[in-house]
Amino acid sequence: MRLSLPRFPTPSSLPPLPARDLVALVQEYLPSPSPLLGAVDNAIPVPIKQLVAEAPLNRLFADAIAEGEFDEFEGRRIRLEINGGQPGITLGFWAGRLRVIDGAGEATIRGSISAFRTLAERKQDPDQLFFQRRLVIEGDTELGLALKNLLDSLEWNLRLRELLLRTR
Repeated sequence: MRLSLPRFPTPSSLPPLPARDLVALVQEYLPSPSPLLGAVDNAIPVPIKQLVAEAPLNRLFADAIAEGEFDEFEGRRIRLEINGGQPGITLGFWAGRLRVIDGAGEATIRGSISAFRTLAERKQDPDQLFFQRRLVIEGDTELGLALKNLLDSLEWNLRLRELLLRTR
């Protein structure tokens, strides 16, 4: 008696995948970029991070800062970090400006790159991101929730190119 093995399709005999399905497939099976980003993050000194991040953040939230919306965060520290602890950035608010600082935050908001992107692009209600545990608050949860509520209440739109090129 002779056993026959199943015939697997050849790549040329398979129908082409739509682009969105191909992207989803690649994202599912590629390794997380977090270790690489963490190594890069650890190699960048805080003054460089300040130079790169502070001006765009202050431009993005200029109207809210001018209206006193961030005043309750005066002297407080909040850390935003990717799952696994790196990369991350700790933000503070002093003298009417958002600042990038070194060290831990009183509250940490942690999530995947895609969860932060969804939050920044306002594609999903922030409460859903937290209820689904895609974003997690640790430490001073009252402080983290206050920031989440502030970001949810503001009219802002993150367009990276516009943010980096816009002057005020």
